[in-house]
Amino acid sequence: MSKSKKLVAKHTDRIVLAEGEVTGHAHRFSGGGALLEEYDDGSKVLESGGGGKLTHEEHNTLEIAPGTRFDVFVDQEMDHAEEAARDVAD
Repeated sequence: MSKSKKLVAKHTDRIVLAEGEVTGHAHRFSGGGALLEEYDDGSKVLESGGGGKLTHEEHNTLEIAPGTRFDVFVDQEMDHAEEAARDVAD
């Protein structure tokens, strides 16, 4: 069964994939014809369109080939005091 989709952003310039709650830094994709789709279950897929760059203030820039599709997700870590997983805060 396929997931229904809700379009979040369609840009030819820049898409913010995730913003840090603590530092204000952001993971950004810049390049021509990028498309970010968000599904009703909260998952996201980015298609790079004409290619581009994935940047963040604290990481090396990644060159992304044209037409690349990849899942966008938030890393989680174990909170042993709460005995539950939580999203990693940037």
